[in-house]
Amino acid sequence: MMQTLGPRLVVAGTASGVGKTSVATGLMAALRARGRKVAAAKVGPDFIDPGYHALATGGPPRNLDAWMCGTEAVAPLAARAGYGADILIIEGVMGLFDGADDGTPSSTADVARLLDAPVLLVLDATGQGGSIAATVRGFRDHTPRVRLAGVVCNRVGSERHATILRDAIEPLGIPVVGIVPRDDAVVWRDRHLGLVPAIEDPDSVRAALDRLSAHIAAHVDLDLVEMIAARAPATAVAEPPTPERQTACRIAVAGGRAFSFTYQDNLDALVAAGAEVVTFDPLQDSTLPGDVDGVIVGGGFPEVFALQLAENQALMADVATRVAAGVPIWAECGGLLWLSASLDGHKMAGVVPTRARMSDRLTLGYRVATTSTTSPIGPPGTVLRGHEHHRTICEPAGDALLLESPHSTRPEGFATPGILATYLHHHAGGDPRAMAAFAIAAGARRPFVRGHR
Repeated sequence: MMQTLGPRLVVAGTASGVGKTSVATGLMAALRARGRKVAAAKVGPDFIDPGYHALATGGPPRNLDAWMCGTEAVAPLAARAGYGADILIIEGVMGLFDGADDGTPSSTADVARLLDAPVLLVLDATGQGGSIAATVRGFRDHTPRVRLAGVVCNRVGSERHATILRDAIEPLGIPVVGIVPRDDAVVWRDRHLGLVPAIEDPDSVRAALDRLSAHIAAHVDLDLVEMIAARAPATAVAEPPTPERQTACRIAVAGGRAFSFTYQDNLDALVAAGAEVVTFDPLQDSTLPGDVDGVIVGGGFPEVFALQLAENQALMADVATRVAAGVPIWAECGGLLWLSASLDGHKMAGVVPTRARMSDRLTLGYRVATTSTTSPIGPPGTVLRGHEHHRTICEPAGDALLLESPHSTRPEGFATPGILATYLHHHAGGDPRAMAAFAIAAGARRPFVRGHR
């Protein structure tokens, strides 16, 4: 079955930290305030920025990761993200041409090329005058495969500064779509892994979004933004890989402030495989939802909420009891920490034999993982593509998976036929087989007539 990739625009940056998240999210909110139905996606593995996108658009968070999902899945996933919308705004990652160090297509430029999407380039104009033209020219001419359709100069200091920037850029034939003044009132909060997730203080983020929306609407030509997006050719693409219905089961997925890192496409794959997905909050709920056949605990910031999590021993005892009774569980990164014996000295669930603690060292990068033992996602030798992003250490590290990157190969993680606990985050958008296998493992726990309880 085919779907259509409609009006779309990639918001890229010259580097990390230039303000592309503020510009992209502000555009989403400003266009929505105009009455447009706006969809959003984020290039790369980031969980946090899509949470801001979801508040700005009212739609689900989505990611387009060419490394984890494969290049052939990017356009189908983008069409899924933009289904029914007037415009799809895709926020880039790092600088426009920055990607995985193994050379696999993964950069914002790669995604823009795969989507045949125009690029709006965000530049931090702080301390720059006429020399900004050299930067724009370099990005425009670096490769003919990327269409630079306009620029937004961010953090502009004054009207005089704005005039200097326009006069420098306009002879290049690249439209100056926006001149955005510096305003500390629209700066997001951050901490050790990036921005603070929107779910931790949604009311404050909504208020900031209102200010940001007005700020962007006042300083960016929204008519021109819509015109640029509309120039992207309507393209028929296949649907993303989707598992056939395999089973009937009920899977509890952790959420709330401490565990907000779960890819929407993973949940979509579970539902397609026959799962009913229900949520629980490890900070609030004293038991898992009733009648669940499987549990997924994704990533997040349990290290920030370690004391509160430790105080909810009732829920952790319930999880340990159900896992011991055969309920399969899949834990990623933050979920691994929660299942450990302790986190920074605070007692956790004790489902896996390790202790976790914060570290000064950032572990970051894409990984190919191969399981070495049977787990709820399949037999030994099951291969996953994923990524790590954490500042914690588990001791011992475990050896249920072999993680490979261009610069290292190491064992990590814990697995039994009913448990998979690992630092690896997996995106199922290009290959949903692991999610389908987990749904089958969950559904196998109880007799059922196909499709009925």
